[in-house]
Amino acid sequence: MASTTAVDVVMPQMGVSVSEGTITKWNKQVGDSIEADETLLEISTDKVDTEVPSPASGVISEILVQEGETVNVGTVLARIGGEAGASAPAPPAEPVPEPATQPAADAANAAASEGQTVSSDAQPLSPPTESASGNGKSFVSPVVARIASEHGIDPTQVPGTGTGGRVTKKDIQAFIDAGAPIKASEPAPAPVAPADTPAPAHTAPVTPPAAPTSQEPQAPGQAPGQAPGVGEQFEPMSAMRRGIADHMRRSLDTSAHVTSAIEVDMSKVVQIREKLKKEYTAAYGVNPTYLAFIARATAETLRDYPWINGELRGDKIVTRNYVNLGFAVELADGKGLIVPVVKNAETLNLLGMAKGIADVAKKARDKQLTPDDVVGGTFTITNPGGYGTFHGTPVISQPQAGILGTYAIVKRPWVITDDNGADAIAIRSMMNLTLTYDHRLVDGALAGRFLRDLRERLQTWGEADY
Repeated sequence: MASTTAVDVVMPQMGVSVSEGTITKWNKQVGDSIEADETLLEISTDKVDTEVPSPASGVISEILVQEGETVNVGTVLARIGGEAGASAPAPPAEPVPEPATQPAADAANAAASEGQTVSSDAQPLSPPTESASGNGKSFVSPVVARIASEHGIDPTQVPGTGTGGRVTKKDIQAFIDAGAPIKASEPAPAPVAPADTPAPAHTAPVTPPAAPTSQEPQAPGQAPGQAPGVGEQFEPMSAMRRGIADHMRRSLDTSAHVTSAIEVDMSKVVQIREKLKKEYTAAYGVNPTYLAFIARATAETLRDYPWINGELRGDKIVTRNYVNLGFAVELADGKGLIVPVVKNAETLNLLGMAKGIADVAKKARDKQLTPDDVVGGTFTITNPGGYGTFHGTPVISQPQAGILGTYAIVKRPWVITDDNGADAIAIRSMMNLTLTYDHRLVDGALAGRFLRDLRERLQTWGEADY
């Protein structure tokens, strides 16, 4: 029996920098029954294409967002159960043509359903023309309209694959990628006057403002909205980039960022990795990267430092008995970022950690992450060292309290103490690690002890740590 309380189905958050998603397919329709965790719909974002499971069992009572439409994260997409879902609704009746002189109130209702504005003294509607009756292109989502505006594209010229031929976000992006001409600077065509409209009186042409005569580039930091200067060009900001920008700015406005660094002798890890690399690759198809060693040691160390693995929630400090490690993964040739999460990382050995990292990284790059893959992180690791960088100050992923930066392993001279207690200079494989932490919760002394203990684990790695 259907519940009398409706359950909302909302657009899920697919990563901190994802602000919107597009409905690509509804697997159920109004009146259909569905079980909890059964696939209800499929969505597409800038980073992920995924299936959305039903949050409850019942009957689909409402579908509020149609296929091809793009909406913000948190938007209610459908409802399950409730009084409307107690019984399957009858299919809608075929519309009956109305006379051309229907009352003004009916005209207003009809216009409202088409998104038009009608005044209180609206006249009867004329029969719709063929161009307005639609192939589905007369309406596009705000996101599609924005992209079209940024590129100077008429959406009606784009082949649509959505419901009724509606132009989806994928359609217009494919149109742009196929080499659609950029016409952002061209003015919109003037409306054509009806044949029986008298010709307007001749007026003097409006002289456009003179172009600047100076060829010097405009000063950097010019106000938003100004035309690009000499040697500059505009590039539209993607939804992914806007989401990242908003999240990073919000993090800096929220947390008191401080970064501490430490040098780590990775020589023992380098030796062990060389020993395990062939074995793991042949037996399990997994490459034990340096990141896997660091993540394994980090998960162990975080168990001793619950505040660094915690968060501030209002005036309360949240601590946990588990570690969910997030890993920053580059997308779109450096123009995008997502942070998938390896859950319960404290329970994984080295092989399990290596497999977990490889799995979420591949799913991220293939846009196959699920909503569960990108939520619940308690601490994040970012790894720019693969490109040779040796230091950085990462930004904390809210609402976490810290983020670890790992950097390039470089052979360099290092002072060691031999078995006789004498100092000697040796060539060692060295790495810098940084911990950026929220000083509202984590003090410098606590951060320093965390880095010290993490270094000790990495420098004394043994077979028991596999």
